[in-house]
Amino acid sequence: MSGEKLPVPDFYRGDQWSAEESIGYLLRTTVSTLMRAAETAMRPHGLTSVQWAPLMIISRGGNPTAASLARDLNTDTGAMTRMLDRLEAKGLLMRTRSSTDRRVVELTLTEQGRELTTLIPHHLAAVYNNHLAGFSHDEFTELKQFLRRIIANRDVTG
Repeated sequence: MSGEKLPVPDFYRGDQWSAEESIGYLLRTTVSTLMRAAETAMRPHGLTSVQWAPLMIISRGGNPTAASLARDLNTDTGAMTRMLDRLEAKGLLMRTRSSTDRRVVELTLTEQGRELTTLIPHHLAAVYNNHLAGFSHDEFTELKQFLRRIIANRDVTG
């Protein structure tokens, strides 16, 4: 299947376009809804919806940089640097120059940051489970398969 060109369906037609029925609108609205709920769940910990993601990536290790975080989180490096400034000011992470390459700034979590990243997945699980109320396990599995297929189609339809 890799590299194989798939037939392109005609589920949408320009002369019958409705933004509210587009998968782009539905996906964006879904993500916005989840992010607002996640922000509410993180508020007691002093985090916004965009602050917990870099913390979780840093917690996985692999020596992320501000530039790699910006790429992974689809934001610009200036915004990411400002975000890291705020997280550092909150005492959740530290920045240090690499001992092997002084151009590289290494990001590590403080003890407080590590403790917080153990709580974040529990809050996110609750948020996602609330939004999946009424779904069966099979529907949940199928939904993830459909979303993965949409993502994978970027490589086989273009």
